[in-house]
Amino acid sequence: MCGIVGYVGDNYDISVVVEGLKRLEYRGYDSAGLACVNIDNSINSKNEIKYCKSVGKVGNLQQKIFQEYPNLIAADSNFKSNQQLNVIAHTRWATHGEPSTINAHPHLDTSEKFAIVHNGIIENYENLREHLIAQDFTFKSETDSEVIANLISYCYEGDFFAAVASAVKKLQGTYGIAVISTEKPDEIIVASKGSPIAIGLRENDKIIASDVVAIAAYTKQVIYLSDDDIAIVTSNNIEIRNVDNVVIEREKKTLDWDIESVSKGEYAHFMLKEIFEQPQVLANSVRGRYNLDLATANLAGLNLTAQDIVRLNRIVIAACGTSLNAGLLGEYYFEDLAHIPTEVDQAAEFRYRNPIIEVDSLVLAVSQSGETADTLAAVNEAINKGAIVAAICNSVGSTIARRCGRGVYLHAGVEVSVASTKAFTCQSVVMLLMALMFGRCRRLNQQTGQDLIAEIIKIPQLVEEVLAQSDEIHRIAKKYVKCCNFLYIGRGYLYPVALEGALKLKEISYIHAEGYHAAELKHGPIALLCEDTPVMALANKMPGKDKVIGNIQECLARKAPVVVTATKNDADIEKLAVDDVIWLPEASVYTTPIITAVALQLFSYFVALERGCEIDQPRNLAKSVTVE
Repeated sequence: MCGIVGYVGDNYDISVVVEGLKRLEYRGYDSAGLACVNIDNSINSKNEIKYCKSVGKVGNLQQKIFQEYPNLIAADSNFKSNQQLNVIAHTRWATHGEPSTINAHPHLDTSEKFAIVHNGIIENYENLREHLIAQDFTFKSETDSEVIANLISYCYEGDFFAAVASAVKKLQGTYGIAVISTEKPDEIIVASKGSPIAIGLRENDKIIASDVVAIAAYTKQVIYLSDDDIAIVTSNNIEIRNVDNVVIEREKKTLDWDIESVSKGEYAHFMLKEIFEQPQVLANSVRGRYNLDLATANLAGLNLTAQDIVRLNRIVIAACGTSLNAGLLGEYYFEDLAHIPTEVDQAAEFRYRNPIIEVDSLVLAVSQSGETADTLAAVNEAINKGAIVAAICNSVGSTIARRCGRGVYLHAGVEVSVASTKAFTCQSVVMLLMALMFGRCRRLNQQTGQDLIAEIIKIPQLVEEVLAQSDEIHRIAKKYVKCCNFLYIGRGYLYPVALEGALKLKEISYIHAEGYHAAELKHGPIALLCEDTPVMALANKMPGKDKVIGNIQECLARKAPVVVTATKNDADIEKLAVDDVIWLPEASVYTTPIITAVALQLFSYFVALERGCEIDQPRNLAKSVTVE
């Protein structure tokens, strides 16, 4: 993985592809490459694949293209080509093999008649590689992806589509691929299984990408491939078939967001912009989704009747990373408000531990991108076991959303920074709305429902109050830029927030940070406490606050610096001899975790800023983890 862009058409301009790669830079990557079929219409001419690859940023690739192919691509701002353009490009996040020019995509077969770019993991690549070597095919890279190029060449008997179809049948694992060939210089063939591919539609050309962010500047009309789809794409036509060569129709979709949303605007980093967008996006997530008269939530996308909800006997939340932490908060919401037993599974474990799915179990797949490979695998396992499966996603048309067929979109807008912020708070709000809806069907009276709606409506305003303290949080953050370790502790609803706060700090500042339930402090982590190990203690006015204050005293007794999040005018906190306090507005037990998470996002951002870290694209991380 990480990003695929392709173009076929008569626009003679590779800027579509280069700019597409740049728009996918937010996903995280370590190398980039591009390949095109040089279509020469002169007599006795021979088509050939020209390619260029580079380690590092897309800008490095641009410079290398100018140096290596001055006749093919003019060195000007428009990147003009002399012929009809048929090009595939890729940004790679290393899985098999280190970041290097050889391991970068595209990969060519031994004969250099086929070139491929690939997202995903080929699990049986070693066996395929050994077989192909025995057939005199050669390999240059350490990647699993190069196998695909040689396998297509091995299967080729004069029919480009048939070769690709035959090859992908032999692949085990996940793939989103784009293939070009000297044998069919006016075609790109794309195929998908467990890794997204979208095709942007224009009259005289087509744009291919693994993420519609690369397409949206050029067209709003797209087709998403489903698993086992293979598409033959030319400048004026798209034909989709399955692996058995049966023609398939896929519905055209219209993108509902503007490319301007993928701009930092006045902010120094996308992460800061997205933190400050939260009042608006939280309002968007809530808008139109509650009924004050009936004291419930309107989440039609779940496609669950009141009778369905009453029959639910268990909820399982499958997620990874930040979404997993949001799921842990959701567990509190569903059990407290709806009285539905809930468990949260790391999505990668859900499939492999053979989970027990009972009648009337609801599996919630939570993923910002809707493309997380582990979560998609959990969805497939849950469907196979007969569960009701619903998605909580931010990306409309994503693979997980389409696979589930029901769910709730966040309406958080494009999230560019690798470290998720607004998706976490929107996921939390959506699960709070779901808990309200389920609770009203099962146990909550009308007044309780109306009170909860009033609290939910206030969340954007409360977040505004937190953001207004960014300068003070920045001042506090400056004091901790040189520390190497950080502990985060919280209880109850604030325990998942402690986990998420620690995750944010380690993701973007590279400080080793761990989140713990506050009660666990004395069961091991207390051994780490010293003057060089600060503690972030979440001590807002919540059930269990007194216990957290006791933990704070334990930290202070061992001379560990302590930063506290607390509710304004809390006399109990004012009495403590702590180093720093982040004062937050008063909120309910259900909404306090959300506003506290925002404060911790700001803290992490400012620590990373002062340390000079690459905030939007932290090292080794990818925005959408489309491999297991």
